[in-house]
Amino acid sequence: MKEWRKLQLGDIAVISYGYTAKASVENIGLKFLRITDIQNDMVNWSSVPYCQINEDDLQKYKLIDQDIVFARTGATTGKSYLVCDPPEAVAASYLIRLRIQDPTVLPQFISKYFQTSEYWNNISSGISGSAQGGFNASKLSALFVQIPLLSEQKRIVAILDETFEGIDRAIANTEKNLANSRELFESYLNAIFTQKGNGWVEARLGNLSEVQSGGTPLRSKPEYWGGQIAWYSSGELNDLYTTAPERNITDKGLENSNAKLFPKGSLLIGMYDTAALKMSILDRKAAFNQAIAGVKPNDKIDLIFILHAINFLKPEILSLRRGVRQKNLSLQKIKDIVIAVPELQEQQRVVRQLASMREETQRLEAIYRQKIAVLNELKQSILQKAFTGELTADTANQTTKAAKEGIAA
Repeated sequence: MKEWRKLQLGDIAVISYGYTAKASVENIGLKFLRITDIQNDMVNWSSVPYCQINEDDLQKYKLIDQDIVFARTGATTGKSYLVCDPPEAVAASYLIRLRIQDPTVLPQFISKYFQTSEYWNNISSGISGSAQGGFNASKLSALFVQIPLLSEQKRIVAILDETFEGIDRAIANTEKNLANSRELFESYLNAIFTQKGNGWVEARLGNLSEVQSGGTPLRSKPEYWGGQIAWYSSGELNDLYTTAPERNITDKGLENSNAKLFPKGSLLIGMYDTAALKMSILDRKAAFNQAIAGVKPNDKIDLIFILHAINFLKPEILSLRRGVRQKNLSLQKIKDIVIAVPELQEQQRVVRQLASMREETQRLEAIYRQKIAVLNELKQSILQKAFTGELTADTANQTTKAAKEGIAA
């Protein structure tokens, strides 16, 4: 890496926080760029809100072409964006603005550095503060970057732009295939429950089976907790079948609360807020909290069929939620869900069909996720070569070709 310099970002750029203001619902003032406005390395400026700002602050916070903005908090901490030909705009306070001042440093080169695994390792090790993490301007200023001569920076950026264009196109196509594979199962599910068949009859869930909500023993009573009875919260309804619960209760806890013991094979349905209509089948006898409605099995219904039927009706059911801070379903609304149900043998046949289709779509999803992972690893491999002085056009082409052949194999 002859003639490369190791410089701190603070030595080559002015680094400052964004502007503190409230986004305006009126189309008045300047565009107010927030973290959430940066999606897939792009900004749709027409959808960015406005803010009011005085002239002095405008000069201090205004975004110009080739500024780099950097998310300093939340789930997107470390995410950066190279600003190109922006409208009159300022960055919001949860963004850090980097403005390259050194004429021998190319902003596009620094922007590419912000995609390297080395950079992300530095971000991860420096995150601190709230539960969502955070990274401040001082830490960003202290990061070191290896920087070659300007001519070499331009050569590297040109190779990366050309190479990444093809890789990103391949990633986008694979992500589209992944989305299509997921939609395939939904389409099949909708076809079954839309077309139905002879002998299907509509019935309330509460008439098809016993449906009850659960309860939570007093947490202040240690003798109610840590027993042998499995006890679930709605946050644990993540798979078709439940797994070992996070907490267990005692016989006393069960007896002195509204918790009820349901048999293995029961269907659990979340009722509250973001967990509404999350569902799992009990893999053991268990109790559950008041945010869950339990549906007991019987010899007339297949509860996996009922789960699929509710998933088909999900948008309609969720529209019935009520609440201001939380959007909840009530036990009565769960009981009142009207489901078209055939005879048990037909229910079981539908369940087998859907299981087969799910298996196939999951197989496709796994293939597409693996392809995306390989393509992203390819980008990191090329970036690694770029920032260690090993990148040539032939190297990039050979690496890309080898990766694509590996994906196709």
